[in-house]
Parts: sequence; C-alpha cells; structure tokens
Amino acid sequence: MSSMSSVAGLSKYIRTLPRTEISIFSMIFISFMVGVLIFFISPEYFILDTFDISTLEKVFYGGAYGFGVLGISSIMSGAIVQHWVSSMKGINLKTKHAMFLAMISMLFLSIVTIFGAIFSILFNGDYVLNSILFGCVLIFAFSILVLWSTSSIGLIKSAFISCIQPLFVISMWIILTFINQTGTTPEFKLFTLFFKVVVAGVVFLIAIFSFITIIESPLKKNLGLGLLDLLSLFIAHINEGSTSLEKLFEEIGEPVDTLVGVLSFKRVDKIKAIFISPFVHPGPIGDIGGANMPSILSKRFNSFTMVAHGPSTHDFNPVSAKEIDKIETAVCDALEEMEYSSYCSEFIRYSKEKANIGVQFFGDNALVLTTFAPHGSDDIELGIGLSLMIKIQSKCDLESGIVVDCHNSFDEESGRLLPGSPKMFHLLDVVDDIKRTEQNEGISVGCYHDLMEDLDKSNGVGEDGVKVIVVETIGQRTAYILFDSNNMLRGFREKIIESVKGLDLDEVEVMTTDTHSVNTLSSGYNPIGRTKQDEIIEHVKSSCRRAMNDLEEVEAGVKTKRIVGINTFGPNNSTELISTISSIVAVSKIMAPLIFILAIIFVFIWIFFYKPIF
Repeated sequence: MSSMSSVAGLSKYIRTLPRTEISIFSMIFISFMVGVLIFFISPEYFILDTFDISTLEKVFYGGAYGFGVLGISSIMSGAIVQHWVSSMKGINLKTKHAMFLAMISMLFLSIVTIFGAIFSILFNGDYVLNSILFGCVLIFAFSILVLWSTSSIGLIKSAFISCIQPLFVISMWIILTFINQTGTTPEFKLFTLFFKVVVAGVVFLIAIFSFITIIESPLKKNLGLGLLDLLSLFIAHINEGSTSLEKLFEEIGEPVDTLVGVLSFKRVDKIKAIFISPFVHPGPIGDIGGANMPSILSKRFNSFTMVAHGPSTHDFNPVSAKEIDKIETAVCDALEEMEYSSYCSEFIRYSKEKANIGVQFFGDNALVLTTFAPHGSDDIELGIGLSLMIKIQSKCDLESGIVVDCHNSFDEESGRLLPGSPKMFHLLDVVDDIKRTEQNEGISVGCYHDLMEDLDKSNGVGEDGVKVIVVETIGQRTAYILFDSNNMLRGFREKIIESVKGLDLDEVEVMTTDTHSVNTLSSGYNPIGRTKQDEIIEHVKSSCRRAMNDLEEVEAGVKTKRIVGINTFGPNNSTELISTISSIVAVSKIMAPLIFILAIIFVFIWIFFYKPIF
C-alpha cells in the first residue's frame, strides 16, 4: 500500500516546523531587510525628500517601514488566526503552525513586493502598491487552502480568517502612507483599492471552491468520505496522536473472517511463551487502526509473547484499535482448547526458485516460515497463505499449520505477492518437497526481550524492539528472531544470520512484525537496517545469548482459530480507497495548474491594468 506509506512522508515536514520564537524572529528580520531593500530600490515611494538623510538613516527608515507594514501585521495575524481557529473548534493549528503560515505568507508577499519595486524602476512606473495588493490576494488564497484542508472549519470560516493578514498589511500600508504624505493628497482612492481586492479575492475563492469540489467528488461518490476531512484528521494524528481518523475508517469498514495461528510453550505450572501469527495486517499507519497491533497484542498476555506477520495485506487493516480485541479473544480460545505434546522435529529448510520455507513440526502440527530473501518481497496475500497452509496440512497429514510471512527482505520494486504471480507458484511448489520428519521427545525453550532503547523509530525500530525464542530439541538449537519493524533492508537478514553463527546455534531465522507505527517518521518506507546495523546486530547477539541461558523444558501446543467479524478495510474498500486517491492525484496535476493559473492571470490583469471609473 505504497500510497499510504508515501503519505506518511508528510510527517517529517509537519513535525519539523520551526518553533514559534524562530518564526517571529524570522518575520522581524525579513520584514526589516525587505523594507531596506525596497527603500534603496525605490526611495521616492517612501518619503518626499530622500536625499537629505544619511545612508544609516535610510536603512533604519526603510527597515522600520518594512517592519511596520509586513512584520507587525504578520506577527499579529499569526496570533489572531490561531486563536480564531481554536475558538471555532478547528483542529491542528497550534501557535507554531499559525506563525509559520504567517511567515511563509509574509515571505511570499515580500518577494512579490520587491519585484514590484524593481519593475517600477525598469519601466518607469508605480507598481509597488499593485504588487502589495496582488501579493495580499495570493496569500489570502494560499491561507484558505491551508486552513480549509487542515483545520476542519469549512470554506467560509477559512475565507474570513484568511482575510486577517492581508487586511492588516493593507491597513498598515495605508496608515504609514498617510503619515508620510501629511499635507498632500494621497495617490490612491480607498474605494478603488477596496474594490480591486474584493473582486480579486472572490475570483480566487471561486477557483478554490471549484478545484476542491472537483477533486473531492470521486472520494465522496465512491466511499462517502471527504478528502479534506481525511487529510485534516491524518494531520491531527501526526501532530497530536489523535485517533479520530478511525471514525472515518469505521464508516467504510468491512467485517471479515480470518485466522490466527498460535504456538504455545508450556511449563508444568504455566505458559512460558506464545508465538502468534494473525492473518491480519498491521496497518495502515502510525497508531491508527491496527498499525501498532503486534505491540498492543503482545502486551495483552502475561507470558512472553511474539506476534509475527501472518499472510495478509492492507486489505486486512483493522479500522480501529478496538478490533484487536477480537484477535485477542481468538488467541485466548486457542490457548484454552490447545493440546500439548513433548515431541518436536528439527528445523529444516526447503527452497524452490526464489521461494524459501523453513518448517519445524510439533506433534501433529507445524510452524511454517516463508521468505523470498535474498530476493525482495512484501506482503503475502491472504488467499496465498491459506492455500499454502491447506496444502501443507494435506501433504504432511497435519491438524494445524501456522504460516508466517517473515517479511524480511525489503525492495521498493517488489509489491505484495498476489495470486497468479510466479513467486506464488514458487512458494506452492516448495511444499511438494516438504516431508514430515522424525520427531524427538524433549523440547527446551528460552526467551528474551530487548527493547533496544538506544534505537527508535528513526532507525526503523518499533516500541517492542527485538524478541528471541530459542527452541532446543535433541541435536539442534534454532533461534527465532523477531524485530518490531516494518520489513528489513534487503541483505540485512543474511548479515544477522552470519553474525550469530558462532553462538552455538544451528539454525536462525529473522522476521519482522511489519508494524506501521514506525512509518510516521523518516520516509514512507522505513525498514530496519538502513541505519546502525552494527548496533542492531549487537542487540541480536546479546538477546540470543540470554535466550539460551533461559532454556528450560516445556511442552508445545499448536492451534489455528477463526477470527469472526473483524472490521477491516476489506478487499473492496481498500482497493477503492487507493485507486480513488491515485485518480485524485492524477486529476489534480491537470486541474490545479489549469484553474489556478487562469485565476492568477485574471487577477494580475485586474489589479495591474484595470482602472475602474467611479
């Protein structure tokens, strides 16, 4: 679901906006320097007699004028806009956001005004005032787009609030111009100025309304969602951790039935460790829906718990975190019904073309790990996982088979594994070589959980860090290593396996949970192994040692349970959402330039060349 992952890249811009103090200082400095620059370009515009003052006085005079017209107006508008949006119960606009918006608008207005001063010299005209008016109308339109799309206050309220900065700038310009021209007749008519600005503002208002209406219509028609609601609630999640976006997803959710596989290791007195593979996808992003499902689910049990990635795609993203309760219920039912055995086989690998499968039998059941490493791969579709599970059960005469998508070889070019792909047949063909091997009595298991606190989401590490289960049977020790991360940099799995060979381990497999909680930072894709590989490997080696030191005799039980009626995106709505957003992006690339360039051209001609007769 690359679209959702790409959207996550917005977070690095949203979260790294400058502090309020920096924006205010920037506005003071920029407005002062712009005033000085315009003064030296077009000094006659500021004062009647400019040649009787020193250069230093010109600097201070021009700077004060620029600060008065641009700086004070923008700082005041930033504070008022934030307060006004909050009073209207708008979301997302904190003081630092409002000040940054005011600073960007002021910077753009300053550039337009500087060009106006330059053109005044080049073409021997007076374009400064019209440049200010033109710039004010442009920042008015820009502010409407920002506020309407992020604050959930509607078009009309956004338009009124967006008037604040342009009105302050024009008002300060009028006041200072009257002061400078004391005893003279002003070279402008207030009514003409007002008429030009209002007409230009209305033109942009119509253009913005038309554009948003056009691009929103597919999403509203297909899914009943508002594009701006979707965007504003996503930003609220990034800014404040709000889960309000889940309410929108619940409206389009589809109840589905799916499976969860459970492997339990039990001591005499209680369960020592649980290995879970839900056929539910950890998505879509951040803490929304089931994005952090592996960590949330693992904390629901008192025993050491690993939640691996079962065969599933974004079609099976839970629409809200409360849907995880249904997975927990199914796991608890499996644990209650489970029968335990002390028999276990060795871990054996099988390969065919690009597909690799590792199998370990526990009584009449099997744990099946799938990977395409070292080749790139992404999510395995649910239908393929079910086919694989059924084929293995039939081939090896098993009661249950837990299928795990190791999700450990990230490649941006490799999409999800869908029915009909060559890789699917590679995977199914491997099963033909699998044999139910001899099992020995006696299982020992050791566990260790390392939060990897010196690493964080920027390194692709989720809140559960790394977990290790070491399974020992007669003649073999196997380490199952699970990172709470969204996939793994291609080739890093092999490096980890090579690094732990000297730790008295016979077999090692590395997995990731596919948590999407790490995707709110850095880029849309954030697999583990992009940074600090050596530090990560040291954590793995230490965890393996500690897990081996924890070895004790257990019995193993395996059970597969159905999860009934879990509300997910669903195969229909998930595809519909992504395809609709893709079409909106495609339409926007055409409509945005067409609508806004025409609006800008009209407003430019209107302000600079049309002279109303009153």
